[in-house]
Amino acid sequence: MRAGGKPPREQALRRRGAARAQVGPPQAMDPVDMAWLRTDNDVNQMVILGIWMLRPAINHEVLLARLSDRLLKHKRFRQRVVEGMLSMRWEDDPDFDLRRHLVLEHLKRRRGQSDRDALQQRAGELASAPFDRAHPLWQFHLVAHCDGGSALLCRVHHCIGDGVALSAVMLSITDDGAAPPAHGYSRSPAAEGLFSLATLEPVAEFGAKAVGLASDGLAQSLAALQHPQQALSKAALWFKKGQQVVADGLALALMPDDSPTRLKGRAAGHKRVAWCEPLPLDRIKAVGHALGCSVNDLLVSCVAGAIGRYLREQGDDPTGLDIRAMVPVNLRPLNPPPWELGNRFGLAPLLMPIGIENPVERVYEVRRRMGELKDNFQPLLAYGLLAVAGLLIKPGQDALMRLFQDKTTAVVTNVHGPDTPLRLCGAEVQEVIFWVPTAGDIGMGVSIISYAGGVQFGLRTDEALCAHPQAVIDQFAPEFDKLTLLTLMLPWETQPSRVTNLRP
Repeated sequence: MRAGGKPPREQALRRRGAARAQVGPPQAMDPVDMAWLRTDNDVNQMVILGIWMLRPAINHEVLLARLSDRLLKHKRFRQRVVEGMLSMRWEDDPDFDLRRHLVLEHLKRRRGQSDRDALQQRAGELASAPFDRAHPLWQFHLVAHCDGGSALLCRVHHCIGDGVALSAVMLSITDDGAAPPAHGYSRSPAAEGLFSLATLEPVAEFGAKAVGLASDGLAQSLAALQHPQQALSKAALWFKKGQQVVADGLALALMPDDSPTRLKGRAAGHKRVAWCEPLPLDRIKAVGHALGCSVNDLLVSCVAGAIGRYLREQGDDPTGLDIRAMVPVNLRPLNPPPWELGNRFGLAPLLMPIGIENPVERVYEVRRRMGELKDNFQPLLAYGLLAVAGLLIKPGQDALMRLFQDKTTAVVTNVHGPDTPLRLCGAEVQEVIFWVPTAGDIGMGVSIISYAGGVQFGLRTDEALCAHPQAVIDQFAPEFDKLTLLTLMLPWETQPSRVTNLRP
């Protein structure tokens, strides 16, 4: 105890009392957030899971104080969910205890098991564990001594926020992170309600543009008479956009069945997680520049190659096969309000060419397919479907969500993290890994994150569909190495613009 200070236990009690004193009125939950909360089932919990590897080790009481000072200013982390007949609302937890949400753990290692193996096992257990709905839907687990430092396992329910929102929250608790506002902003007051402005904004933005030709009344009509060709050109453009919306909607509703592989089937509920060592981001960018491809194109191609190689090693023949992955697409505006929580993303279906063995041919095919998604309205339409699903009763939502779940093998997401290392309570955050949750019977979630000059892959699988995800994750680096080698074999005088037209 420091001179003149209070005992740690008394400080914690004072923090608990301060948190309880900040009581506000209940707030209606956004329909999209409701949809993600009600997606929980016996085999898949919609829980975003992450690990920060810290060196040196950090103290539990010090971290407790940091979370009290920073994290609890986000009011969602002091609120529980209260379910009504047709709606849900956020309400301050009258029995909030920060120590319930920051758990001190000690790794239980079996004979011959490393700290990393034990940590993977524990992370898999936590990925399957539901939250206590009587309290806020988040929990951090501090493994005080792990692999020469500490490991912080973070679990947050998807209904609180998506990856973009939660990344901002996690940055706010770091040593150099900007403290969130004292009022604990989550959404603007105008955005609260059954149909929040946040839910309708992406749809409204397109709608506003669509009716823009008529919005200025008579003056615009007269101008159109003076410039008939310009008016006809604009009308043709929006007619074409309208056709594309209809076509994309039909494509989303009429998606064919996914390829039948051992990765597609009934989930059991027991999860396994794995991750790989960081790949150097500079090297990935260099290969991408040489091939005229984006970093995303290369990484997704490596994921497809790793899955195809894994299936071949299991005795299957994926030649010519694709598997469908849902790719989250951020729908936030370019300058979102600070500290906005909630979910603001759509889903784009991407067919991953796992059956193409040639790395160069595969990366070009991925680039082509990713390019087709860029001008696609399907993520926006999927977001609208999620909003509708949140307003339906549970059986209706389940039926609507199966539109995606039954025809999908995996979820693949990519998050851009800080370019420089973070520090938490004086320790350096050496690795950042996270795992995206999956819904229904989707048994595989692939997470890609760039951090401090490196890129790491995280893989979360259902035990019934892939009992050893490390066998898949271990293929990611070799797939990138093959792509690098083939790139180095290209003629030195070849320009990127010409390379993009090459076909092996």
